[in-house]
Amino acid sequence: MDRRSLIKNAGIAGVLATGIAPAVHAQAAVRWRLASSFPKSLPTIFGSAEKFSETVKALSGGKFEVSIHAAGEIVPAFGVVDAIQDSTIEMAQTASYYFTGKDSIFAFGCAVPFGLTARHMDAWMEHGNGRKLMDEFYAKYNILSMSSGNTGTQMGGWYRKEIKTVADLKGLKMRMGGGLFGESMAKLGVVAQNMPAGEVYQALEKGTLDATEFVGPFDDERLGFNKVAPFYHYPGWWEGGAELEFFINKKAFDALSAENKAIVRAAGAVAARDMTAKYDAQNPIALKRLVASGTKLVAFPKAVMDAGFKTAMEVFAEHEAKSPEFKKIHQDMRAFQRDQILWSRFSEWRYDSYITSAKI
Repeated sequence: MDRRSLIKNAGIAGVLATGIAPAVHAQAAVRWRLASSFPKSLPTIFGSAEKFSETVKALSGGKFEVSIHAAGEIVPAFGVVDAIQDSTIEMAQTASYYFTGKDSIFAFGCAVPFGLTARHMDAWMEHGNGRKLMDEFYAKYNILSMSSGNTGTQMGGWYRKEIKTVADLKGLKMRMGGGLFGESMAKLGVVAQNMPAGEVYQALEKGTLDATEFVGPFDDERLGFNKVAPFYHYPGWWEGGAELEFFINKKAFDALSAENKAIVRAAGAVAARDMTAKYDAQNPIALKRLVASGTKLVAFPKAVMDAGFKTAMEVFAEHEAKSPEFKKIHQDMRAFQRDQILWSRFSEWRYDSYITSAKI
């Protein structure tokens, strides 16, 4: 088998196992730019973009290169969708719910309150209707999407004061990813603020913020949130499995050869798997460090979770009443979720329930 056909016939695992970089014969060199919404200080999320770039270069024999740029280097963290639309960049890496100010449907590409877990999200996107529905929506913005990885279920955030009752949320100034979660929390009296991760520490330190949510122990420790907010609540019911995405300029993708398109998709799969695995490996170690340094782990009271669920369902109903497209995607996701919950009851959740109480 020649190198040119290797990608199509061997698959990404086979290509990487051989150690051979399949050459792109008789093709002009391709140079793309990818702007991330995240800082270089996060080797999990930003590292996924770097892994994507490395893999594209390796699979193309150096004929296809993607330069990676942290938030603010080319465009602001929240300016990547506009930059894709006007073809300033060929790719972006971001959390789609940052852009619910444009349309609330963006949230479904990342996470919604009481939504899908990482495995369920992957299944809905790749073997349900998720990717098809979202790419139909993204087409309005000249975007084609791929997973950049999933954080898994996130923590519930850092708080200067412990949340003991629903009343404790009233007037709380909190940084959050935005979108449907922000609307749900606003109904509970929270003043939602959306800001890039790199600006949060200073806002907490100055008291401009009372709380923040970001991801989980590994990322949060690197950003120093434990130094300015001692209470670490869990779980993050608004991000049961937050999917980060690669946004690709559709016109730029369509202009690629079939081989380069396959390389982009293969590299995306490698990067996404790497990110999720990295989170699973690093989070428990970071959590132990945080607790040892004085962080107070606190579960959200059930009354707070129940209140969040109630307001979230109200927000979904309000958006469904205004947008048939929102309703279509939301109902498709929930139907898929119900089947996943059914299966998980007899598989992972039952196993997890036992193994967490066993002495290993």
